Amino acid sequence: MVTAVELGGCRTALGVPMLKQGALIGVVTIYRQEVRPFTDKQIELVQNFAAQAVIAIENARLLNELRESLEQQTATADVLSVISSSPGELEPVFHAMLENATRICEAKCGMLVLREGDLFRHVALYGAPPAFTEYRAKNPTIHYDPKMVSTRALAERQVIQVADVAAEGLTHPDRVAFVELAGARTLLAAPLVKEDELIGIINIYRQEVRPFTDKQIDLVKKILLHKLRSPSRTRGC
Repeated sequence: MVTAVELGGCRTALGVPMLKQGALIGVVTIYRQEVRPFTDKQIELVQNFAAQAVIAIENARLLNELRESLEQQTATADVLSVISSSPGELEPVFHAMLENATRICEAKCGMLVLREGDLFRHVALYGAPPAFTEYRAKNPTIHYDPKMVSTRALAERQVIQVADVAAEGLTHPDRVAFVELAGARTLLAAPLVKEDELIGIINIYRQEVRPFTDKQIDLVKKILLHKLRSPSRTRGC
């Protein structure tokens, strides 16, 4: 209030609550720089503005939910289309799954690895820089390392997010290449679980420090769960 008076010159002020089903979600505040009370009609007009703002916020929320639902359905349809058009071929399915998961999360790059005993084998890359793509082609497998995010995600059977992989200070060669060649910063690691068996992992990453939202993480979970439950996908394996 001191700042509003001294810097904003506030004298007469009007505060109108923004209510949604009785719950306070915001306030519309206007003020004059002289002592001059607002009239009843002016107050009623601001109340109408506040009500319209609540409607606009709710519409925006519904629109965002609809867009996210459509994105999920589109991603699902894309992968199922690849499955039906490429029976028995896993590589196109892997690339479609990875591309859709990366796009939905507004990420730059991603990679999909499958577990082979104590090894992880890279089977798909999306959006990765040429230097990292070349490195992975020369080094297609990664030995099991309990300190790596991928293995932690598999061990805990849940999605793990790392805000900045460059700040972890790990010296594992693959982690060094991941940071220096791929430019990885914020990482999302999602395990692939089929019939309680850990079969692989999807790593989605950004080249800047910008954590993924809870909604983006939930979308990835839903997409992966749907793909692994797909009858066509199971036959393809």
